[in-house]
Amino acid sequence: MLKGKSAIVTGSTSGIGLGIARALVAQGANVMLNGFGDAAAISALQAELGKGGAKIAYSGADMTKPEQVAGLVAETARELGSVDILVNNAGMQHVAPVEAFPLEMWDKVIQLNLTSCFQAIRAALPEMKKRNWGRIVNIASAHGLVASAEKSAYVAAKHGLIGLTKVVALETAKSGITANAICPGWVLTPLVQKQIDALAARKGISGEAAKIELLAEKQPSHEFATPEQIGGLTAFLCSPAADQIRGASLSVDGGWTAQ
Repeated sequence: MLKGKSAIVTGSTSGIGLGIARALVAQGANVMLNGFGDAAAISALQAELGKGGAKIAYSGADMTKPEQVAGLVAETARELGSVDILVNNAGMQHVAPVEAFPLEMWDKVIQLNLTSCFQAIRAALPEMKKRNWGRIVNIASAHGLVASAEKSAYVAAKHGLIGLTKVVALETAKSGITANAICPGWVLTPLVQKQIDALAARKGISGEAAKIELLAEKQPSHEFATPEQIGGLTAFLCSPAADQIRGASLSVDGGWTAQ
């Protein structure tokens, strides 16, 4: 379905981003990986994803640095020949009450979760317009639709990302370029699994009980979403079936925002 297309997936050396990269490669796309990690592990990941013939490149661009964001888009066009799909996935969290929220952390969370997405879209759109085809998928969050206490910067950034998605969708509405947001709730990644294991050890309960405790407050299904599910939805948004899905915010949250 995506043979000959090239994708950037930020924050894709693990977790949700890696799940998305795998799903796009499975549909034939070439992928520019991005993120931090051990060089040998990243090389092994490139080799694994490229087994089917896809070109798999890697950039260690730091998405908190504007010049490196633009550089990532330029490098992708140079290495892979085009920028057809942009998945803005890289993100971070910091938790603190508003009056105690460190100013430097506010700036960093906003830059990574929102401003870098704008910068990447701004750089990628001319590439997409050359071919009158493109897919922009912003990985927002349930926190782009509802709030939680002590997450002011993250909630503000993710709400802003959904607004940005809508603006880009309107500006590209008469073209072959679409922009949409995916809003995950709790997703089972290696980092979240560590939280479950730590909670189970701390309270002397089973892993299953720790999982339910972690999910119970927010996610009515009491089940995690998975990186594979987020990847599958991203691939669908890149398909012809999604040509007229524009400016949508699609929840994958086990009912969190239905409450």
